[in-house]
Amino acid sequence: MKRMILFFSALLFIVYTKAQVSSSIHGKVTDENGEPLSGVSVTVFDTYIGVSTGYDGTFRINGLQDGSYTLRFSHIGYEFQTKEVLLRNEIKVDITLSQLQYMTGEVLVNATRASDNAPLAYSSIDKDIIKKTNISQDIPYLLSLTPSVVETSEAGNGVGYTGMRIRGTDANRINVTVDGIPINDPESQSVFWVDVPDIASSVDNIQIQRGVGTSSNGAGAFGATVSLQTSNPGNVPSVEAGSSYGSFNTFKNTVSVSTGMLHDRFAFQVRYSDINSDGFIDRTWSDHKSAFLGGLYRTGKSLLRANIILGEEHTGLGWWGVPKDSLKANRTYNPAGQYTDDNGNIRFYDNESDNYNQNHYQLLYSLAATKSLNLNIALHYTPGKGYYEEYKEDENLADYGLNPVFIGGDTITFSDIIRRKWMRNDFAGVIYSAEFRKNRFTFTAGGGLNTFIGDHYGTIIWMRTAGNTEKDHQWYKNDAVKSEFSIYGKINYGLSENTRVFGDLQYRYIYYRMRGPDDDLKDISQKHRFGFFNPKAGIYHNINQNQDLWVSFAVANKEPTRADYKEASGDPSATPLPETLYDVETGYKLRTGKSSFSVNLYGMFYKDQLVPTGQLSNVGYSIMTNVARSYRAGIELSAAVKFSDHLSWNSNLTLSRNKIKDFVEYYTDYNTSDWSSQYIAKNLGLVDIAYSPSQVFSSDLAFSSGIFRIHLISKFVGKQYFDNTMSEDRSIDPYFVNNVRFDISQGFRNSGAIEIQFLINNILNEVYENNAYGGNWYEDGTEKTWSYYFPQAGTNYMLRLGLKF
Repeated sequence: MKRMILFFSALLFIVYTKAQVSSSIHGKVTDENGEPLSGVSVTVFDTYIGVSTGYDGTFRINGLQDGSYTLRFSHIGYEFQTKEVLLRNEIKVDITLSQLQYMTGEVLVNATRASDNAPLAYSSIDKDIIKKTNISQDIPYLLSLTPSVVETSEAGNGVGYTGMRIRGTDANRINVTVDGIPINDPESQSVFWVDVPDIASSVDNIQIQRGVGTSSNGAGAFGATVSLQTSNPGNVPSVEAGSSYGSFNTFKNTVSVSTGMLHDRFAFQVRYSDINSDGFIDRTWSDHKSAFLGGLYRTGKSLLRANIILGEEHTGLGWWGVPKDSLKANRTYNPAGQYTDDNGNIRFYDNESDNYNQNHYQLLYSLAATKSLNLNIALHYTPGKGYYEEYKEDENLADYGLNPVFIGGDTITFSDIIRRKWMRNDFAGVIYSAEFRKNRFTFTAGGGLNTFIGDHYGTIIWMRTAGNTEKDHQWYKNDAVKSEFSIYGKINYGLSENTRVFGDLQYRYIYYRMRGPDDDLKDISQKHRFGFFNPKAGIYHNINQNQDLWVSFAVANKEPTRADYKEASGDPSATPLPETLYDVETGYKLRTGKSSFSVNLYGMFYKDQLVPTGQLSNVGYSIMTNVARSYRAGIELSAAVKFSDHLSWNSNLTLSRNKIKDFVEYYTDYNTSDWSSQYIAKNLGLVDIAYSPSQVFSSDLAFSSGIFRIHLISKFVGKQYFDNTMSEDRSIDPYFVNNVRFDISQGFRNSGAIEIQFLINNILNEVYENNAYGGNWYEDGTEKTWSYYFPQAGTNYMLRLGLKF
């Protein structure tokens, strides 16, 4: 790790040295009436340089060497322009932008995204990168190379159930929106990417805000915000098809069709995907289907868009992981569905699976009320229904509310069963925003009203000894209602040409009611109400055209999840508390023609943070507990260098401390002579927060020549503990994984293209696990431990062929 720090220091020196080059481009951007346009993005193609015009429409780009360049000028509501220039010391370029005749989809997400001069830590991934990396794996793996991201996979090959943590925070702290519409499940507050298979094939760009970020819709952002913008239909008709095949019988087929613009007003697009895989871990197969249907109607001042996202997934259960003692003997062993037949043979139930259908219906409307004012409103509805199917051996009938079965003179109180645990959810609401821009002032106001209704119930579909029990016997049912109202206002104001201030105030009101018995027949009925005020403020300063500096402070509050409440049900003293986060961040950016460097410093200080205990519930959720005081503090370094026209390098490094102050471990110590027990508390002092590595590094070294490009992709994740005791018996070893991807792209005269990607994952056959869980107990004062791990595949490959017409 010291070598990585020295390497980044050397790169900073290179970037700074290159920034001293004196050649520059300056000019002015105006509209068709000769009025100056402020906030126009001016970028230099094939470099890392980009600036925005000032209030008088002027811009200056420094740090360039003499030579030929292509400038790109873009601004919301205007036609973008490109300009070829030949630079010799200094050149002046004046540009006039024409107003768009029609609105574009950018306005739908603009209100909830970080702008270029926002004092926030964020990364953006454009369509070209998404397309080249979207070979078979899910969104968490597509975001793997962004700072502070750690991705996980239950199946071990990035297909099926996948997840990610950003700055050590898990999925229920990451706010996710699609075109500004929230898609986090309101109860778990997570996005299960398996429920939106191949959503990446319909995405134009992704923005990842780290930390609290800017106010958005839906679940509170406690570690990050991920904003996905879907693709607009192109202006001309097109057909795209892609097919991937690789290790573990992984198949992915995608086809999309766009009508292009019809009568300059209408456009429609359809995308269908089919994904299948056996998985690396035994019986973690995937059978996923998804579709995206989009249509839009546009005029000069308005845009009406409808999205339908259909998802169907069938996935072999792998959430139990692999027992630690099996890692060396059988790394692909999966205990899910294991039972013993009448002859004493070990068998596995062949339909131990998760089955879920989830559809998203979205209607979005945007209106340019005036030249300075945009209004947006969106309606959304997401129904979902599905179940886990499990074989359970030797179950106590009383646990299912069943009486003993009498056969002859025998009394049967235990039986093998096959059960289904169902979920049926409806999530609907409206979101809205208004954005006003005038000279140095931008004001955005918005919010939403969302309601969730969910049922949880269980049925028995088979029993070895059923007696009079009917098929589909329902042994529990509970329901929930969760409503949320939010409103926010944001101001971005230019104090001067180089300095802008940012303010953001949000209020969230949440009502949550649960009612009925859960699967253990315990009544979990309860009600909760929250009112959260989340202020944010910051300053962004342009030191010069190549250097920026910013600082921000934000407060966020978050309610516990359904699982948190359920685990504590019946014990008022154990009811989880809401969490509060105070987030302090500062950043610096340096850009030249052939290199860029940025550094973000953050301090995230928590009150009553809910942290994982290291144990999982019986459906795979982390069991959490409040800790009074904890923090995350770190530095995120990002660098990019174009060494030549053929060789470039992008990388980032996160170094952090993630600590709980005065952590108290509670445990039961059993006396093995009579199995009496004693409840003991032990103060462990300052400890690491579970699942929070102190080092995360990623790198992409690319060589290109003509239509050919090769990437060496590397990822290092430091040591993690999966509970808060810092026990070596409950830790995940560091791992360093290297992949190689080959890209070939060839365009045709008729605007078609052929693309080939060949990806070799884990080329050095690293033996590693990227996730785990477990716990401990004590006997006669001696600690015992149990743990399960999620091994990842060794060397494996994927090949993709894509065609566009």
